[in-house]
Amino acid sequence: MKTPLIVATMIAVLSPAAAFASDECPNVPRDQWMSDAAITEKAKGMGYDVRSIKVDDGCLEAYATDKDGKRVEVYFHPGTGEVLKVSEDD
Repeated sequence: MKTPLIVATMIAVLSPAAAFASDECPNVPRDQWMSDAAITEKAKGMGYDVRSIKVDDGCLEAYATDKDGKRVEVYFHPGTGEVLKVSEDD
């Protein structure tokens, strides 16, 4: 029966955790990283207002506010700019 497979797939796709491919940062050579300006523009296009960017365990971590004004930390893949994780800023 295909129903269990369909349900499992829907749960995986709709799960908030599935929105992020991984919370682990890849080992990408520094010369292949996106610039802070490019990450800032990407974040801006996603509705974030970036205050600063730093490197954290191989990720580019943007300290920003979201569209609702909440302070968040957005972790980007340094080579592709893919969002790997978003968490509320402490």
